[in-house]
Amino acid sequence: MKRRTAREKAVQCLFQIDMAEVPVNEAVSLVMEESEENAQYLRYLLDGVLTNLTEIDAEIKKYLRGWQLERIANVDRAILRLAFYEIMFEAETPDKVVMNEAIEIAKLFSDEQSHRYINGVLSSFLQTRETAQA
Repeated sequence: MKRRTAREKAVQCLFQIDMAEVPVNEAVSLVMEESEENAQYLRYLLDGVLTNLTEIDAEIKKYLRGWQLERIANVDRAILRLAFYEIMFEAETPDKVVMNEAIEIAKLFSDEQSHRYINGVLSSFLQTRETAQA
């Protein structure tokens, strides 16, 4: 499974887990197609997000100008959680790649305005990180 596909499926799983409290293994089974194999990276992403969810959500909340995390669209919340996880905990994937992937996934799964909103939140987060690291 390609990383992009794993990210898309991770967003779908996070959405199900958040909305319907579906257990992780069931969420993975629901998004996997019979012909697909090797969900290792998908499970890795899910484990990382869910293990660090409190810290991820606290960080996201800092960049939601005029919004509360609980009030944004569920799919957008799943996309942000995955992107923040990768940026905060995954040094292997460049931040700009994570941001671009999040925007493309938002275009695929969310409405017309969501990719702009996600772009804005992630841009603010990355600018703050870059400033702090400089």
